Amino acid sequence: MQKLVWALVLLLVVLHQDNWFWEDGTLVFGFMPIALFYHACISIAASVVWFMATRFCWDDDLTAESHGEEATK
Repeated sequence: MQKLVWALVLLLVVLHQDNWFWEDGTLVFGFMPIALFYHACISIAASVVWFMATRFCWDDDLTAESHGEEATK
């Protein structure tokens, strides 16, 4: 799962470089520029990837130590 999360992070880094929408005057929902909508979608995707990273890749020992518990394996 760690490899998938890293791949998604790298994909987000690549997709964040969006030079193709800056000259496009298309409006989404009739009021939002397409470039702003694109960045809003990237932000939502980044929050999903961060959730995946903390849920599936976080070390259980760190969580147990922060709560003063003994980590069990």
